[in-house]
Amino acid sequence: MINVTVWNEFVHEQIRDDVKAVYPDGIHKVLADGLTKEGFACRTATLDQDEHGLTESVLNSTDVMLWWGHTAHDLVDDDIAEAVVRRVNEGMGLIVLHSGHFSKPFKQLMGTSCDLKWRVADEQEILWCVNPTHPIAQGVNPSITLDKEEMYGEFFDVPAPDELVYLSNFEGGEVFRSGCTYRRGHGKIFYFRPGHETYPTYYNQDIMHIIANAVRWAYPASNARPAFGRTEPQRAIGSKLTVS
Repeated sequence: MINVTVWNEFVHEQIRDDVKAVYPDGIHKVLADGLTKEGFACRTATLDQDEHGLTESVLNSTDVMLWWGHTAHDLVDDDIAEAVVRRVNEGMGLIVLHSGHFSKPFKQLMGTSCDLKWRVADEQEILWCVNPTHPIAQGVNPSITLDKEEMYGEFFDVPAPDELVYLSNFEGGEVFRSGCTYRRGHGKIFYFRPGHETYPTYYNQDIMHIIANAVRWAYPASNARPAFGRTEPQRAIGSKLTVS
């Protein structure tokens, strides 16, 4: 079974009534419930917990992590962010959602500002699948219409993605690379744009199907961590190499 940790800063839902009305128990609860129905073993972690809920034991037992953050990126402890990055390099999958593009782990993994244009104006978003053979797109409609979402627009200051799976367009005419994959070290990363806190985006079955597909795609091929440092020499026996 795939072990998923859903991390959410869980700030807006506690201080803003308009967000609480949409996600009364937190965005993390809706995401975890949806992924549990897909057969994953899910737990949640939030900013206000000790070590932000991301203790060494939690990180070491996480196959794939989801990350949602917005207003409290700077409150994430640098050591915790670096531990997340280290686990990605070791093989843990990472799904970065919506405004998580500004999170410490994602910015460190990308090595860029990760900045973009944005506007909140109750605009329609259409997500277009531009890579229909990709595992993340399997079983999902070729286009998904969200009646109201926050606009993100290009230029999105991230490295060119390894694969572009989804592209969005908005009523104001902007387009955005909304579904991008990356590989860092032994880990896989998927950035997925939709999910502003005042809209019920994560109740949308197509959106959750994409996220579930991304979890399966990002699941590490092996739980064995790469070995580095000093090693024993190899010697040839016949035509084969063996470790001394």
